[in-house]
Amino acid sequence: MTGLSWNNLRENALLEKKITELDLTISRTAIATLIQKLYRELQDKGLSFLPPCFLADEWFCPVGVPAIGIPFYLAHPRLRRLEKKMMLEAEGDSKTEFLKLIRHEAGHAYSYAYNLYKKSRWRELFGPASKEYPDTYRPRPHSRSYVIHLENWYAQSHPDEDFAETFAVWLTPNLNWKQRYRGWKGALEKLEYVDHLMKSIAGKTPVNKPRFHPRDYSGLNLKLKTFYKRKKKLFAEDYPDFYDKDLRTLFTDSPEHRGEKKAAAYLRENRGRIADVVSFWTKEKKYTVDNLLQSLIPRCQELNLYVKKGDTVSDSHIASYVTTLVTNHLFTGKFKRSK
Repeated sequence: MTGLSWNNLRENALLEKKITELDLTISRTAIATLIQKLYRELQDKGLSFLPPCFLADEWFCPVGVPAIGIPFYLAHPRLRRLEKKMMLEAEGDSKTEFLKLIRHEAGHAYSYAYNLYKKSRWRELFGPASKEYPDTYRPRPHSRSYVIHLENWYAQSHPDEDFAETFAVWLTPNLNWKQRYRGWKGALEKLEYVDHLMKSIAGKTPVNKPRFHPRDYSGLNLKLKTFYKRKKKLFAEDYPDFYDKDLRTLFTDSPEHRGEKKAAAYLRENRGRIADVVSFWTKEKKYTVDNLLQSLIPRCQELNLYVKKGDTVSDSHIASYVTTLVTNHLFTGKFKRSK
């Protein structure tokens, strides 16, 4: 089987294919146009280095390598649909999200290409790039020491991410960052430094040019079914033993207050809509939120819970409860509400 004839395969047969066998390329795709837009943005800033892009298993920039990995599923509509079916969303699917993500990764690429992370002022403002990445981090939502570009205050997770986020804000066209971050002393100081730093390397070639072979970093030499098995396992969490008291507050096991619908059936029917709401406000992966909701269903069944008679706001109650669990997870790494 050659070329893109796999596009006509049934899903089960497609999942048996190795990703490397799909003959995917960036050229002549929608993402190629967006990459060119990034390059124009860099050139408009006087920068000559255009980070090479390659298809990979996720968004990332290999440590020490000034190149940008872009998820392979964005290179073909069929694979975008498969990603959404498997993971409920496709990161970078919209033009706006794609550009936000690739500007961020370009920040990492520039840091590696010019060894910016080794500069003393860089370390003074952002911290040591050698700092170990944490499994989770506790952001300060109201801090004005960091820019806000990607979700969940990502700049606060690590010095490398702080720089990449600051670079992305600085690069974004038609964003008056001086006005946007006026009064944000720490964030503005970082933006002004990035502005100065980029002007100092404008037109210069990178000092770090390591040998780079995409196949060594792409992570695509595996079957699609294996890729999704691993990804789902990564996104799945150790879900908590849900508080029975909480579930009995949300629903009821009292015969006189029972409505006609069982709580488990209600959750099965409305899980998707509730997951969308929670994911939108928490920015947690839809797959993770959906799994969290799914784990509520059997416990509601075991407790023989029903929607309360006359209850017309169960959606908002459930969404608020799950949002509490997810928010706590973002801060502590555990799905468990404070007692």
